[in-house]
Amino acid sequence: MQECEGFTQGTYYSIKCFDKENRNLQTSIDSLLVDFDLTASIFNPNSIISRVNNNDLNVVLNEDFINLFRLSMEISKETDGAFDVTVGQLVNAWGFGTQKRNELTVKEIDSLLQYIGYKKVWLEGKVIKKEYRAIKLDFNAIAKGYSVDKMGSFLESLGIRDYIVDIGGEISAKGSKNGKNWVVAVERPALGKMDGQQSLLSIPLINSSLATSGNYRKYYEKDGIKYSHTICPQTGYPVTHNLLSVTVKHQKTAIADAYATAFMVMGLEKSLAFLKNHPELEAFFIYDENGKMKTFEVGKWAYDN
Repeated sequence: MQECEGFTQGTYYSIKCFDKENRNLQTSIDSLLVDFDLTASIFNPNSIISRVNNNDLNVVLNEDFINLFRLSMEISKETDGAFDVTVGQLVNAWGFGTQKRNELTVKEIDSLLQYIGYKKVWLEGKVIKKEYRAIKLDFNAIAKGYSVDKMGSFLESLGIRDYIVDIGGEISAKGSKNGKNWVVAVERPALGKMDGQQSLLSIPLINSSLATSGNYRKYYEKDGIKYSHTICPQTGYPVTHNLLSVTVKHQKTAIADAYATAFMVMGLEKSLAFLKNHPELEAFFIYDENGKMKTFEVGKWAYDN
């Protein structure tokens, strides 16, 4: 089994695969991920998304950017805006993007909301059009999942059928590991920043993908209040409900990634109502009920060791 590891999109990546030709894939994988960073990273001033956000008239959209944008618009429409890549201005203002956190007032948040809304941006040919020049896109809630799928497609183009790709906890597994299922863990939410990662549940991932979104990793505290990095596009504020994390299963990692974020915005009750009409999605919810951690699952999550 070949293992490739490294750093991308502000996080780790780990790829394990069985290649009959025993090729050295590290350089090719690193190159593909660097190229993808030049497409979707808001932290790279020369990336396509950064140039779109800065209204660069000379920017040329590539296939990955167009695919990301189209898929984002589809999921935004499906979730009635719970998932929305136009949240860039809010993400920055709350200190989770490219800027330091501001001390925001209600008036300032209200003023930023005019730049939020997936219906305010569209694709015209191969050009992004905006209702306001100040609108800023942010693919962070779907980019890792998309890049996992991209790595999987690369491996399959080489004839590799047994692999697992993990980029920052968004995972896709195909085939098997020496004839056995690939097994992945659902992380138990940390109660504090000093808590280590603990596995809550181990499941077989069979020709499928998994993505997790949670409010326990990226947040800050002020005056005893936790402010999550998950921003509600409708209100302009970090979400405050009792949902701690959501793990979603789907055939495509990008779709699982986006819906995990959407469900964190929706909260438990709205997410469960949504899932009744979307049998293609499975989800594992971890939430706080009066100080006690509870779970709720939609789909097959039990695993008998």
